[in-house]
Amino acid sequence: MVIIIGAGPIGLATAIELKKRGIKTKLIDRGCLVNSIYNYPTNMTFFSTSERLEIGNIPFISHGPKPTRKEALEYYRRAAEHYDLDINLYETVKSVDGTDGSFVVHSEKGSYKAEKVVLATGFYGQEKKMNVPGEELPKVLHYYDEPHRYAWQNVLVVGGGNSAVDAALETWRCGANVSVLVRKSELKPSVKYWVKPDIENRIKEESIKGYFNSEVLEIREKEVDIQTPKGKKTIKNDFVLAMTGYQPHFGLMKKLGIELTDDDVQMPVYDEHTLETNRKGLYVAGVVCGGMDTSRLFIENTRIHAEHIATDIEKKRN
Repeated sequence: MVIIIGAGPIGLATAIELKKRGIKTKLIDRGCLVNSIYNYPTNMTFFSTSERLEIGNIPFISHGPKPTRKEALEYYRRAAEHYDLDINLYETVKSVDGTDGSFVVHSEKGSYKAEKVVLATGFYGQEKKMNVPGEELPKVLHYYDEPHRYAWQNVLVVGGGNSAVDAALETWRCGANVSVLVRKSELKPSVKYWVKPDIENRIKEESIKGYFNSEVLEIREKEVDIQTPKGKKTIKNDFVLAMTGYQPHFGLMKKLGIELTDDDVQMPVYDEHTLETNRKGLYVAGVVCGGMDTSRLFIENTRIHAEHIATDIEKKRN
């Protein structure tokens, strides 16, 4: 039995590759199936074409040139059903005891014996906090779904990447009074080229208020204090959309005994060919391999991890 922690696309792909080799698996995820994709904005369209998101040699047919969030959710659900994968959802893994060949995975709902363990938790499940007073208020959201609820409200969008830009433009078009706060002097270079002129023009004409080289100081029920190059400013506010990014579950990795690089990236230490970590018998797969470098690894270029891991586990069994 191989326990895979994380039922995202790469976790599913790994389970499929192992099953093809006759190796039993169980996936455990603290959320729903492909939880990261579920948390994408409701109307999101992928950057990639559908064939680059395929797993298990199952064709992914989308209606447009690039698939939508809804199509991806259905595709991965059908892939899991097709291979009849054993998946435990809404179950949080707490720790892993034992050694290679005789692990015991402990979750909040039970314990499971495992020959090997694969960590495929991605990075989208844990938001980067602003660490400011008031961040715990219900009006502060780290995930953006769709714009309707923000109509005619005072909305502060924090961040300079694609998520922040999309949230700002969509809520503004729904009638929200939108401000965008960016810590740096400009939006991220990675902002989609067909969207960037739109947000820049809205800021230039002040339809959307832009605050650059700025940061949030404190959040209250009906206003927010921000620090700008011109000094402290208080603005009216009903919602804060903190599109500040996400990070891997470093706490879980440390609990599992996975060594991290001693730098800002905090990348897990693993064999590039087998994906096995410093803890023998425990592997990492997918975008979690990049640590804080979340712009380098995606579904498209980590699907191969499934084959590498399955091949290594099969080889060590024989």
